[in-house]
Amino acid sequence: MLDAPVSGGDVGAKAGTLAIMAGGDPAAFETCLPVLQAMGNTIVHCGPSGSGQVVKLCNQIAGGLHLLAMAEAITLARRAGVDPAKMLEVVSAGAGGSWMLSNLAPRAIRGDFAPGFMVELMQKDLRLVLETAAVTKTPLPGSALVQQVLRTLEALGRGRDGTQAIVDALAHMAGEQTP
Repeated sequence: MLDAPVSGGDVGAKAGTLAIMAGGDPAAFETCLPVLQAMGNTIVHCGPSGSGQVVKLCNQIAGGLHLLAMAEAITLARRAGVDPAKMLEVVSAGAGGSWMLSNLAPRAIRGDFAPGFMVELMQKDLRLVLETAAVTKTPLPGSALVQQVLRTLEALGRGRDGTQAIVDALAHMAGEQTP
């Protein structure tokens, strides 16, 4: 048996390019590797059983904080009168670039909140992150903040929107009208 969470969303699943993080017995990993290779192109044995899940939680921490950074950059650009698409063009090419900026920010700017990964699923993952943090006595203030910002969307009935809708949570906090 392996625990083998994935990252890459619906696009990666359809293309067979998922990142797969596996935990479990190394022999079981080697036996299952051909099956995993049919689904992903980055496949890493992370350690004993449970390690794959911990790495998935780490992925969700990084993803959540990148989402928040994306939303803050878009929000500041808009409120300061700068075209967010122009900001995105420059920032994405520099040290602040990320997968979220390249893939989700253009959709957020267009108001396209169709899910690749839903807010409610990210909230489930962040709950698991914070539960693991509590057990391990690990302070994760950024993850807690992202969870609370996403809770704004849930309160607005938008839990099934894509995670890029976080930009609307910040707009709502700034007193702007959101869908």
